[in-house]
Amino acid sequence: MSEPLRTGAERTWDGERELDRAVNEIEGFLLWEAEKDRARTRAEAFCAALPWLTDTQRQDVAVRYCQDQHEISRAYLERIAARSASLRTEYEGVYRVLRRRLVTACVSATTVLVALVTVAAAGLTR
Repeated sequence: MSEPLRTGAERTWDGERELDRAVNEIEGFLLWEAEKDRARTRAEAFCAALPWLTDTQRQDVAVRYCQDQHEISRAYLERIAARSASLRTEYEGVYRVLRRRLVTACVSATTVLVALVTVAAAGLTR
């Protein structure tokens, strides 16, 4: 039996990732269905501009138009996904470098401050 979904502070990291994945899948499904609807609408508009087509020809053109649009959309989305993944990797690297620099600056500033306080304390005790 599966573990019940926890909320708030009880929710585990894996549970959150699983939920995020499920939401992404649902969102992707809905976006793809919307894209299919747009392709169908564009196909119908395209066929409406060709009044000499018979009903059978109109259906064939609409189906082919939708297939072409699906292929174009899929290729476009795959390029976007690949680019998003490369940007994420790049930005994560930049973030790590910036975080390392910030930690180094804070440690350095703290060291300098401690040294100054030590020197000032030593000067006051003389």
